[in-house]
Amino acid sequence: MIRNRQPADLDACAAVLAEVHRRSGYPHHWPADPAGWLTPDGLTAAWVAEESGVIVGHAALCGPEISRLYVHPAARGNGVGGRLLRTAHDAALARGRSPALEVKATDHTAVALYERHGWTRTATEEEEWRPGERVVIHRYEAGRRG
Repeated sequence: MIRNRQPADLDACAAVLAEVHRRSGYPHHWPADPAGWLTPDGLTAAWVAEESGVIVGHAALCGPEISRLYVHPAARGNGVGGRLLRTAHDAALARGRSPALEVKATDHTAVALYERHGWTRTATEEEEWRPGERVVIHRYEAGRRG
């Protein structure tokens, strides 16, 4: 089940994020304040995915940008990521925005998810995230299927 994220969900979302970070390195830098990271400036909406009443995934929308999308490793392969992606995509469209997102080029699981759902890579760039740390980023826009 996908539902709107509530303030009371932030601790559980941060706990899932910690497991995702431990297993797959997302986010690239662990935030000092995970709840704050999950609630960035410009946040338009956020959702959680639940299975049997337990939060297993999260997605956010900041203007047209889909971000903070992650799924607990144990819940992957069940369509949770796709449902979160579609929810955020549809919310952006309902607000008159063209959905977009960016992902580290080395996050092959996320890249596969976006491409499987018809997203189109529009650019690949190298960014400096910290002094001396360069990261390759793919930018995507929603395709016909979203």
